[in-house]
Amino acid sequence: MLLMQFSAAGTDFPSIDTWSPEEIRAHVGFMSEVNGKLAADGELVGGEGLAGPAQAKIVRAGEGGTPVVTEGPFAETKEFLAGFWIVDCETPERAVELAAHISTAPGPGGRPLNMPIEVHPVMSAPTQEM
Repeated sequence: MLLMQFSAAGTDFPSIDTWSPEEIRAHVGFMSEVNGKLAADGELVGGEGLAGPAQAKIVRAGEGGTPVVTEGPFAETKEFLAGFWIVDCETPERAVELAAHISTAPGPGGRPLNMPIEVHPVMSAPTQEM
């Protein structure tokens, strides 16, 4: 799983809501090309961009399993999950290569954002003997 993290700390570009329409189109176009290439190569299992933290909810089980819902992450949160891909790669090195490429998504002025992309192996189910 490739996780695209956004962090206000340590970035040198403005929030996407300040980008020009052309910059947003270039960014979304890049992501569409990435997804198309992954699909064509048979490596894309799934993936999506995610809404910002203002629209997120945190859910815990309350008494009797009733959902207890709080609004998104706390205001002081400086990082949030911006999107993800689940890919089926031949090697861990290939997953790292894909993450590095995704990190080059264009931002303002067409400059690569170099956003951190976390790479997590997806665990498989335990054997039937367990």
